[in-house]
Amino acid sequence: MNTSITKPNPTRDASLDARPVKDIIGPVKTVLGKVSVQAALDEMQARGIDSALVTDQRGELLGTVSSNEMNRKVGGLGHDPKTEPVETQVEKNNVNCFEDQTVAEAEQIMLDAKVAEVSVVTREKLLVGTTNLEAIARDNDGERKKEPHDLENY
Repeated sequence: MNTSITKPNPTRDASLDARPVKDIIGPVKTVLGKVSVQAALDEMQARGIDSALVTDQRGELLGTVSSNEMNRKVGGLGHDPKTEPVETQVEKNNVNCFEDQTVAEAEQIMLDAKVAEVSVVTREKLLVGTTNLEAIARDNDGERKKEPHDLENY
């Protein structure tokens, strides 16, 4: 019998299953949908980011934009980036999760979609942040460190 196999810890698994994803959200990299492609590119360059989430005036998530895609599509098609609205370049088929879903559900969404990060929205699609597999792994490690039986030898 192989005794090195780790048994599941129901206490830890239950706490992760119940913990809401809003507890582990990170900062949001957004641009406003009512700006030009050039303004969005300038803002993204100033922040040192290659992609950003796009929201409307209310904060509702519209989708994502990529500086490479915008440069290729807008410039490549002869459109003027100073007048082309960034909304026309938004990728709308993005994976996201709701802030009230559990950390375990968010992790499964990312694994199923084969992505490392998702946007986190309210049920009304208002953007509240992002989360990623790294944050979930850190959260899992933190939960593991807090288990009472881990402190028995201290």
